[in-house]
Amino acid sequence: MSKGLPKRSEDYSLWYNELVKRADLAENSAVRGCMVIKPYGYAIWEKMQAVLDEMFKDTGHSNAYFPLFIPKSYLSKEADHVEGFAKECAVVTHYRLKNDENGNGVVVDPEAKLEEELIVRPTSETVIWNSYKNWIQSYRDLPLLINQWANVVRWEMRTRLFLRTAEFLWQEGHTAHATRQEAIDETVQMINVYATFAEEYLALPVLKGVKTESERFAGAEDTYCIEALMQDGKALQAGTSHFLGQNFAKAFDVKFANKEGGAMEYVWGTSWGVSTRLMGALIMAHSDDNGLVLPPKLAPFQVVIVPIFKGEEQLAEISEVALKIKADLKKVGVSVKFDNRDTYKPGWKFAEYELKGTPVRIAIGPKDLANGTVEVARRDLLEKSVMQLNDDFAQNISALLDNIQETIYKKALAYREEHSFTADTYEEFKTIINSEEGGFVYAHWDGTAETEEKIKNETKATIRCIPIDQPEEEGKCVYSGAPSKGRVVFAKAY
Repeated sequence: MSKGLPKRSEDYSLWYNELVKRADLAENSAVRGCMVIKPYGYAIWEKMQAVLDEMFKDTGHSNAYFPLFIPKSYLSKEADHVEGFAKECAVVTHYRLKNDENGNGVVVDPEAKLEEELIVRPTSETVIWNSYKNWIQSYRDLPLLINQWANVVRWEMRTRLFLRTAEFLWQEGHTAHATRQEAIDETVQMINVYATFAEEYLALPVLKGVKTESERFAGAEDTYCIEALMQDGKALQAGTSHFLGQNFAKAFDVKFANKEGGAMEYVWGTSWGVSTRLMGALIMAHSDDNGLVLPPKLAPFQVVIVPIFKGEEQLAEISEVALKIKADLKKVGVSVKFDNRDTYKPGWKFAEYELKGTPVRIAIGPKDLANGTVEVARRDLLEKSVMQLNDDFAQNISALLDNIQETIYKKALAYREEHSFTADTYEEFKTIINSEEGGFVYAHWDGTAETEEKIKNETKATIRCIPIDQPEEEGKCVYSGAPSKGRVVFAKAY
């Protein structure tokens, strides 16, 4: 199954693309720039959804759904917002087709032109804030904490499965608050939720920070982000949370009667989201030249049992033990697949589950039955061991899965630490950024968009974030030499 998979060290991009396809995660569709997420890939996304959805609800949010189509005039109401998304929007101009009079299939009916064009949702701030105008009248209606799971469309010229596609799946939270501080607290809370999810479930260490003005979400006063480092030394933005101030409230006239005397005030807003780009992060941060390496908490199934047998009689004997193992593991919360197909040999199955990143593989044959043992293989380290089938077996496998989750995280953290550098001169900066290994570069910046743009044009590196926990440090900008009060994080990025 993994035979011939390109090596990361030789062609990282080709390795990624081939792995996504061969591991049955996704494939390109007939529509340029769009993807088909296959059942195995979607099962991982469903795991992510389930965990995040519970985290959102635990912090007081409720799910709703808003239209896919947005009147063009809505985007015009918030100037920065429309400027930020105008070049990425798909536009619906007509509402009907008709048969071509010359027999060339169907054509757009010119008589069916819409009075106002509709934008296919690139993000939902405008249509949601138009609804909020009707939902909010008093301080009693606040805070309003809404999330939606949806698809969005943003035209992309250069696409890559999961990382950048014209249509992708995501969730977007949109909240309204009575005070500025409540909205800021919400923004910070949600970036912390994303960071917790990334580290505890994706096994992905992330930097939490604030975007520069140039990198902010269109229409936001501040954008918080989590940034992760992939195995090719490039950064990946894994989640964002935006403090919108009163920008959208003013654009859509969303006011509330305050508690003090009933005076009308504009509400304060936030929005936040993660997408199927997390699938790309999961693959690139952990996988190896043999295939996927999945953190147990997000694997479609955590354990696969593969019987080694000759004939139906042996399979029946092994199945009895295997099904008991499966039942015992399920009791302790472990998801299990028993692969008793007789159409594939055990060796083929071993290769398949290695490619697909199944965290633990249990092999059981006639000799194991006689000895009361099984062979246990862990995917992350490609190590095998023999384990006794005793009363502690299920708990031992559960503990092994916990260890695998921790080991994968520690490996990713070690990689990030080994590829995090400081630069005090522009020559140092360029040497690190342009090296094959890449990584995060902590350097002083003078705070100007002009310097930021020049560095980007000359090196292709961008400021990934201004770290939240970065201490103040007097210094000189690595590019201009102007005074700086702290280092920011630069990297080449996806």
